[in-house]
Amino acid sequence: MISAARVPASSRAEGRETVFTGEDFVTTEPRQNRHLDAEGRPLLEVENVTVRFGGIVALSDVTFSVPGNRIFSIIGPNGAGKTTLFNCLSRIYQPDSGSIRFDGKAIADYPQHQMANLGMGRTFQNVALFRSMSVLENVKIGAHSIMKRGFLSHAFAFRVRAEEEHIDALAREVCEKIRLTPYLHQEVSSLPFGLQKRVELARALISRPKLLMLDEPAAGLNHEEISELRDTIREISSETGVLLVEHHMNLVMAVSDYIVVLDFGKKIAEGIPEDIKVNPDVMRAYLGDMA
Repeated sequence: MISAARVPASSRAEGRETVFTGEDFVTTEPRQNRHLDAEGRPLLEVENVTVRFGGIVALSDVTFSVPGNRIFSIIGPNGAGKTTLFNCLSRIYQPDSGSIRFDGKAIADYPQHQMANLGMGRTFQNVALFRSMSVLENVKIGAHSIMKRGFLSHAFAFRVRAEEEHIDALAREVCEKIRLTPYLHQEVSSLPFGLQKRVELARALISRPKLLMLDEPAAGLNHEEISELRDTIREISSETGVLLVEHHMNLVMAVSDYIVVLDFGKKIAEGIPEDIKVNPDVMRAYLGDMA
């Protein structure tokens, strides 16, 4: 349980912010060594993002950065702006102000359907699978962004079979990694909900994204399935960055390297799990003034 106690927080007024360097998070000057990836830059940079829906400010001046091959979580009470932020990252929403850069590229320069090509994978709160198709078929659909064949290849069958065999092998490999092999040829509709969510995860992984965005992956899962999800997320993070939005606090605290907390569209805290769970502003957001 989160308990109240004051911890040091980063301060924009002091011109400092919390960043990732090596195995520890430290405070340094802005724009210097912030969540660097192997090429010396953050994998994802969100800078002063604001989103308005009429008179409602869903996000207000939100700034953070995400390193590669780390588990980075965004948490907050209902209505905090988490899903709005995810939709901005997926190009479903366009921020009213601010910028988002992924792998050094401004995502505003790319249409929504090219996010997978850039290296972003995503799952959704509600399972969205082709229920009459098999597990293997559903997973293979996720490979569309890495398929190379074009019109001429289809017209003259150039290399089509070789590519299909390659995609099939990739799908089977991903399914094996997240323990779906026994269900490859079963219709998705016949599987329990926890396995369906794992199929959606496999579909997002087959394109080998640089960053996998998980939107409420623990929703609807039982205790055993959440434990399996925890292990799966940890395994995934050895090969790709993970950006997690989740209400299940035990899961967040167990897997996260770093956490950003939103409340009413504003960033109210950021830091490692040990600091976040004792941060008084986070306590207040979740439990009210009596926390």
